Amino acid sequence: MANKMKIDKEELRKKLTPLQYQVTQEKGTEDRFSGCYNKVYDEGLYVCIVCDQPLFSSDTKYDNGCGWPAFNDVLDQGKIKLAPDFIDGNMSYSKPLKEVTCSMCDSHLGHLTENDEKSATKKRFCINSASVNFIPKK
Repeated sequence: MANKMKIDKEELRKKLTPLQYQVTQEKGTEDRFSGCYNKVYDEGLYVCIVCDQPLFSSDTKYDNGCGWPAFNDVLDQGKIKLAPDFIDGNMSYSKPLKEVTCSMCDSHLGHLTENDEKSATKKRFCINSASVNFIPKK
């Protein structure tokens, strides 16, 4: 498990765009098909925008058509935390979702859907572009 990082919210507001802050700190979601990494398939790593922890590899990215970057696996299970996602006491979608957060800084990243037929692992990590940076392979 990663060491926890203490977050200074005011410093973070200066570092991040309003959308990045809203997504990572207020559990927001960017609009479908609006994220800068939705259709990026270059080789590299996706890291948490808040703490730079490596989270996903381009090797596991695939085009699900959901409107957000989709990955069928995480680099290491210890790099994320999962929790059931409830809205008004009900599951937020027809398929059960789990909220995905960074294990180091607790930033909201997106959601995990299981039993996704388009995924090689049946898992779809649907991640907001606003919550990650892409580091191209050199």
